[in-house]
Amino acid sequence: MPRATCPVCDAELRLSASEAVFGRRVTCPECGSVLEVVEEDPLELEEVAFGFDEDFDEDEDEF
Repeated sequence: MPRATCPVCDAELRLSASEAVFGRRVTCPECGSVLEVVEEDPLELEEVAFGFDEDFDEDEDEF
């Protein structure tokens, strides 16, 4: 079973083979952070940021 470390709380996570796929999102059972698989070998996770879009520009028209 693949293992990775939560980048938020450093907990060790065990992922199933179907979870350890690039782009898949999982939740850390220790801190509740939503994490995304960003590398499969070695397995690496990054925290998913919600509600922030760095490409957003208030002055841009959406049409």
